[in-house]
Amino acid sequence: MNVYDFDKTIYDGDSTTDFYFFTLKRHKKILRFVPSLFVAFVGYYVFNKGNKTLLKENLYRFLTVCTEDDIKDFWAINEKKIKPWYLLQKKDDDLIISASSEFLLTPICEKLSVSLIASKVSFETGKYTGKNCNSIEKVNRFKESFGVAKIDEFYSDSYSDEPIALLSKKAFIVKKDKITPWDFTKHKKVRI
Repeated sequence: MNVYDFDKTIYDGDSTTDFYFFTLKRHKKILRFVPSLFVAFVGYYVFNKGNKTLLKENLYRFLTVCTEDDIKDFWAINEKKIKPWYLLQKKDDDLIISASSEFLLTPICEKLSVSLIASKVSFETGKYTGKNCNSIEKVNRFKESFGVAKIDEFYSDSYSDEPIALLSKKAFIVKKDKITPWDFTKHKKVRI
């Protein structure tokens, strides 16, 4: 099985950010959440307060204004952002594993006929109902679903995914459309 990160790996951009701006154009009520999001953003990135999950939950407050049709319409427009190199090598047993929300990625993964492991976020409230699926949590979620199954190839845009790259026979870093072998000397290895 081949495993892929989603955002900036097989999707050209960040799907959550794209969805946020897509819905902002449709629902001006989302603007009321901008001040608190700004405060959370500055707190996290400038003053190192809080954690990424809390920051994302603050962002996801915009979901209280959205509808299921927003997701369907978003993918009708943004499906074209799936990178051509991925479509050329896609296999039926591929797995997408992402920190993005499950509710957002499920429709596109179903269309691509691939499996998905992603962050569990309530579409109604924007609150996490599980851990943010990043770094070591990707390993935990993979093992929970697939046990000791081996990953043939892993692709990601970020060395923060090294824990799951270590489970793979081959791993690759993706920058735009350039794919290069994973350089395990770039970061300290994380024990699994």
